[in-house]
Amino acid sequence: MNTQANNPLHGKTLEAILTDLVAHYGWERLGQKIRINCFTSNPSIKSSLTFLRKTDWARKQVEDLYLKMSSR
Repeated sequence: MNTQANNPLHGKTLEAILTDLVAHYGWERLGQKIRINCFTSNPSIKSSLTFLRKTDWARKQVEDLYLKMSSR
């Protein structure tokens, strides 16, 4: 049986991660930390999720920032 005990993102949806980041940083500051248009130009959860689900490098940056934020 493959367990995810050491994976801090296990059980977290991308939507929950993004919602937590927006609540913590706000769109403007999030756009400064991760330079992608969906955070700086007319941002929304829906458009950001669409982009992040298709773009692995951007999703990785979001997940890394979330881990950094949640470790504080």
